[in-house]
Formats: sequence, C-alpha cells, structure tokens
Amino acid sequence: MTQAGQHHQPNAQTAPSSVALAGEPYLTHDVPGTGGHIKARESDFLVEEIPLYEPSGEGEHLYLMIEKTGLATNQLIDVLAAHFGVKPNRIGYAGMKDKRAITRQVVSVHVPGRSAQDFPMVRDDALHVLWAEMHVNKLRRGHLKGNRFAVYIRGIEPTRVLDAERALRILVRRGMPNLFGPQRFGARLNNHILGRCYLLRQHKALLDELLGPRDATADRNADARQAYAEGRYADALALTPTGQRTECEALRALARGRRPSECVNAVNDMQRRFWIAAFQSAVFNRVCMQRLTDGTFDQFMEGDIAARRGVSGLFRVDANALADPTTEQRRVALEISPTGPLWGAKMMEADGAPGALERTELEREGVSIEPLQWAAKTFGESLAGSRRPLRAPVIDPRLEGGVDEHGGYIRCAFELPPGSYATMVMREVMKVFPLEWQPDLDDPADAGG
Repeated sequence: MTQAGQHHQPNAQTAPSSVALAGEPYLTHDVPGTGGHIKARESDFLVEEIPLYEPSGEGEHLYLMIEKTGLATNQLIDVLAAHFGVKPNRIGYAGMKDKRAITRQVVSVHVPGRSAQDFPMVRDDALHVLWAEMHVNKLRRGHLKGNRFAVYIRGIEPTRVLDAERALRILVRRGMPNLFGPQRFGARLNNHILGRCYLLRQHKALLDELLGPRDATADRNADARQAYAEGRYADALALTPTGQRTECEALRALARGRRPSECVNAVNDMQRRFWIAAFQSAVFNRVCMQRLTDGTFDQFMEGDIAARRGVSGLFRVDANALADPTTEQRRVALEISPTGPLWGAKMMEADGAPGALERTELEREGVSIEPLQWAAKTFGESLAGSRRPLRAPVIDPRLEGGVDEHGGYIRCAFELPPGSYATMVMREVMKVFPLEWQPDLDDPADAGG
C-alpha cells in the first residue's frame, strides 16, 4: 500500500477506459431510435435553471439571472470576473451549463459593501442579465431544484415523434440511466484520460493526450498538434486559438522550457479539478452501463447503497430492506434508487456484488484510493467522493413534431433533477452517437464554424 499523496503506477497492460456512451445497452432497447442530431444551432438546445430559492434582497452577494448563448460556464465566469473586478473564485454558480445552447442560469458575485446599482451594465453579445438582486450567501454547486430543457432533433422525419413518445414513456416509468453526458468529457471525449494521467502523475502522457494528434481522428488544430508532436512548442502555441485556454497554458510553459510536471501545473486549477471529476464520472458510467446490461440498474441488490429522491442521506440495502414491501413500493415510485460510485477517499462503499463490480471498474484503471485522497486534499471536498443515483426521474415530458425554416424536427421538452444530463435522455430517444451535429472538416464552410 502506498502512502497518501504518493501515486500508484498502473500495470503497463492497463489502458484507460472509454466513457461508455456509444451503442448498447439502452433501457428502451425495444423502441426504434429516431436517429437525427441535436445542437445544429444554439437555438435548438434550450436550458432554464429552476432556482432552489429566491434572493432575499440584502447581503453581500449579487445574484444575476444570466441568459447566455454559445458560452461555456467557465467563459461566463471569466467575463463576469473582469466586469466586476473580482477573482473567479468570488463567483458562485449552481451548475455547469452547455456551451452550444441558449441557457438561463443564476450566478452570484461577492461584492461586499456594494449593490447592482454601483456597476455598469454587463455588455457582451453572448449574454444578457435578466434580473439582479442581493442575497446573504454565495451560490453553491447543487443549489437548484433542477433544469427544464427543450431539445430539437434535426435531420429526421417528424412522424418519428411516435417512437420518441414510446421511449419517453419508459423513461418516465423506470427512470433514465443517469449517465454523465459527453459534454463532461470534452470535445475529444478524453477529459477522463487526462484525469487518470494527472492522478497517476503521468505528466508527459497527459501532455501528449492534451496537445498531440490522433491517428484516426480529424482535428481542427491539426497543424498545432503536429507542431507539438515535432517539439516545436512555440509554433504550436502560435497556431492554437487563444480561446483554447488550457492548451495555451500548457504550451506557453513548454515553450519556456519547463518540465512536464510544471507544464501540467501551469493549467488552471479549475480545469485540473474538472479532469479528475471526469475520471470519477467515467468509472461511474461503466458501472451504470454494466448494471443496465444485467438488468439491475433500477433494482436493489444486497450491499447496494440507496439514495432517497430529493434527500441527501444514503442507506445501505440489507436483507431486511429487501424483504420490506415498502422498499419495493418506493423503488417503483422512483422515491429511492440504487447508486453508483464517484470514487474518493470519503465515498461510502457498497458491499456484496455491487461493491465487487465498483472495485473492479476502478482497478481496471490502475488507480488506487491514495491518488484520490491526494486529489481531495489538493482541490477540496468536491473531489472527496460521493454516490450518484443510477437513475433519474424524467419529469413532465412534452413532445412535438413539425417542420420549420430549418426542416423537419422533433421537439422534446422535460425537466431533470440537478446534475442529470438531457443528452442522456436524447441518447435513449435517438440511439445514435455522437448525438450532436458534426461539422464536415473537409468542407471549408463547416471547418471555419
């Protein structure tokens, strides 16, 4: 056993896993997918945050309801930090929101002794402030009731809305497989690999994964990635768009002759924390997919850790709980659900068959608990480990098929609890991967988009 803060090196045969999103299994496997794609344009994907509480009108924190278009949450934080003259850590938010979308979310800015009237209007074409009010506390992750989504499927026949309706009926009855969506893993679907490399202190491998080319994958920054592969770090930096902050931070350090570990640590804390969270998410996804395959994702097994809907407490499922008829009634009603692991030093571990599966999936990565203990000490309690329900309720779904100026569409609207991904509802409805519209990199019109 290694000491906390030291990093176990994986067996050479251990390979990083996929994020387990493409193809089978599906909970709605008996229903044909609609096909098509989503996010052809920002207006095809709408998200509105449902606040947990209303601001009180007094305090040191300025709450803003922001409508943003084509802007990631971390980019929004940068814009607001510059506008209000505060550090990014003075800005709070309840949840990350999609970039290629129109989203409405509340953020807080710590401005002691000042109010909204003391600042000029935020001027940015990508966002609008819908309202502003003071409150006593910083907005924290998870401080929301849920999110309401409206998602347009394009490139399909509107009559396929009948298949979408059948799939949604199943999800409403049994719950949605609560997988982390592709946006958790980045445009190259490799944030979890970066997180694994970081946990294991494989700094050179991390830089290769972050900055290098891929043999069989088209890449917008092919010239920059080739320059990196050839050791021309200054050229790679010059060829990388400035908006790709993470890549630029690492390349800038490389161009100055820094060691790989220093180049990795030149990347901002928020991004490194997110890599580790993506690693935790990928392991969860594989556990959830395995439970979906063997038919137990919405069933209880002895040794499971169960979650109550809307309540933070967890309880262990033992023989007595399995024999209690109220357990089954609450399970069918989606009031309680089995959970999967977000591995960390303080995570409540499952026993029996569920626990064995969860440990196996972590061991496949060559990662022990010690690097995860180090991550929690370094980056805080958000990486200390927790449990996530294997299923999530799909609330108040509404469907519509039609034709507009962009062609045929199916519009799916529904509400999900905090932390659940609308793309994973659409995965069950569409049964394609990737879900999102993909530009043709060989077409100059698309390549510049």
